[in-house]
Amino acid sequence: ALAKGSDLEKAFATAALVYNNYADSEGKLSKAETKSLLQSQFGHFIQGQENKPKYQEIISSLDEESENKINFEDFMILLVSLTLMSDLLQEIKNVKTTK
Repeated sequence: ALAKGSDLEKAFATAALVYNNYADSEGKLSKAETKSLLQSQFGHFIQGQENKPKYQEIISSLDEESENKINFEDFMILLVSLTLMSDLLQEIKNVKTTK
């Protein structure tokens, strides 16, 4: 469906597909499943972030009432938040691309 889409559109479509593959029939994930999904699918982005206060805040919020469910919008907010604080993002910014 996104064969002619931009790389950014394809990236978000991929995130949506991954989320939907893990989501329940209501389209939601438990906080425990969300934590597991983030750690398994975005391990490179969150690697080394364990000591950052914001990371600890996000992860601890997923540990609280871990059976409570979150929707796709909340998942994407968590994903973007973890990406923004990642050391890997700085490395990506330092790469110069040529087209």
